[in-house]
Amino acid sequence: MKVISYNLRKHRAVGELVHLVERHGADVLCLQEADTAGLPETIAGLHLAEATQRNRLGLAVYYRENTYRSMGVRALSLKKSLHDRVLKPAEERLLGVRLFDIDDGREFIIGSFHAAPLTALNRLRRHQIRTALDELAKLGEGLPVLMVGDYNYPVFKERLGQSIRDQGYELNLSDARTYTRYKFFRGHYDFATSIGFEIDRVKTLPQGLSDHLPILVTARLPDMKSAAGVDEVGVESVEESMDASVDASPAGSTERQAS
Repeated sequence: MKVISYNLRKHRAVGELVHLVERHGADVLCLQEADTAGLPETIAGLHLAEATQRNRLGLAVYYRENTYRSMGVRALSLKKSLHDRVLKPAEERLLGVRLFDIDDGREFIIGSFHAAPLTALNRLRRHQIRTALDELAKLGEGLPVLMVGDYNYPVFKERLGQSIRDQGYELNLSDARTYTRYKFFRGHYDFATSIGFEIDRVKTLPQGLSDHLPILVTARLPDMKSAAGVDEVGVESVEESMDASVDASPAGSTERQAS
């Protein structure tokens, strides 16, 4: 599965989406800072699952309709920064979608996330991230979760990584920085956080009209058939060992165990 996450910078880069999806064969598209009223229902074969409604600059998730089926959506407000309270750029900072893989018969959860801006403290952003992951999990207990987006966390990522690992999730950065507008603040802003997925690669794509560079996450669910095969072999080995033990035991021992 290929997932693109892109902060459009106040909707400026919306014209690039068709090319991005077609060029990289995206299955899921997660957007931040989008004018949701101006988004189309489809983008290069991807269908709009949901977009936030209460944001001046909102979130959206698209998915490939011939591959997945939407089973549920949830938009959520998170703890607000002073910037949010005064300017109100984003009421809802998380959009989650539960998807069903038609061919594989399995479900998972995708989240588009946009953390509070740099005027807020890292402590607040960590709180938002923890809450976002907890809320996404409520879309389907035990299902794999992949949350991508603009985390606005350019420094001290070690502490963020530890916080995420404490929740049982993995944090994956892309292979190159994703923000270039201001020299001092350049770095990795756009991440992927997951549980139950195997992340093969997170690649930073070429820059367009946004100050953020899009990221391409290549992820896959663990092969359940292989896991089941290992379990079956294990059961057979245990049964063979038990049979051998019974054959080798003295006469009457089985009778005593049964009595």
